[in-house]
Amino acid sequence: MKPFEQGRFGDLPERPRVSHPFFSIPAQRVVVPSPHFGPVGLSVRRVGQGPPLVCVHGLMTSSYSFRYLIERLQDRFELVLFDLPGAGRSDAPDVPYGPRELADLIGDLMRALGIEGARVLGNSMGGYLGMWLALRRPHAMSRLVNLHSPGLVTARMTALGAALAVPGSRALLDRVVARDPERWAHRNVHYYDETLKSREEAREYGAPLTRPEGRRAFARYLADTLSAPAMRDFERSLRALGGRFPVPLRMIYARRDPMVPPAVGARLGAIVSSAELTWLDEGSHFAHVDAPDAFLAQALPFLA
Repeated sequence: MKPFEQGRFGDLPERPRVSHPFFSIPAQRVVVPSPHFGPVGLSVRRVGQGPPLVCVHGLMTSSYSFRYLIERLQDRFELVLFDLPGAGRSDAPDVPYGPRELADLIGDLMRALGIEGARVLGNSMGGYLGMWLALRRPHAMSRLVNLHSPGLVTARMTALGAALAVPGSRALLDRVVARDPERWAHRNVHYYDETLKSREEAREYGAPLTRPEGRRAFARYLADTLSAPAMRDFERSLRALGGRFPVPLRMIYARRDPMVPPAVGARLGAIVSSAELTWLDEGSHFAHVDAPDAFLAQALPFLA
């Protein structure tokens, strides 16, 4: 298959062709006190030894997305893998999902686990939230790796916001997603190497979307977390720092990613001149899945 060439859902194998130990790690429910979300139960897995590394996943995925980093990193770090609200096995509170509030929730979780000041790795929306957390609470982390996040307004983001503002659009989105959540997940997650997909992955990412509260959370991530006004505020906050970011930051972007334009990484790198910006020639928005060794070659020296 060519890079990013998506196969038929019906042809997916039951199990992924590359094995992983994700489901062998016990999940614990951690109730995090949050001024905005209330007491929210988050599903957390911890594995490995060494300094803690908090891994924040992106939209349409869960902590399962870090499955191929576990065996590569567990001898160096204690990996803290958790599901954001409305994803995986975490609660889905019925409140707005603004990026500031979600970033604060990540900080509240780290405080609850006693790991404030840990290293953080964020993918996609998780990288965006990690940057928001660093802006709001620089003491929450010691350094941040951002793997191909959004964060700056694009034509696609503007169009998405306009579409979701149309009366009845969220009800329509709910019906479309509810029709077949697993196929929806398969269709909307894109890999450089699509042969890594499986029914197991589709079930994991589709499970929250089988429930009304999970689909409501998904719509709020689209409308609230990734809103153009919030991203304009984010850009203004970055520019106000004059090129300096509050914590050491490495941004890693894939040159051929079809989900967030690679130009976003170049623009962020120009705004945050203190950050280290590197590029992946072969890999996707989810390089920790489809190019884990190439990704870690760029991330590990910085994290260590």
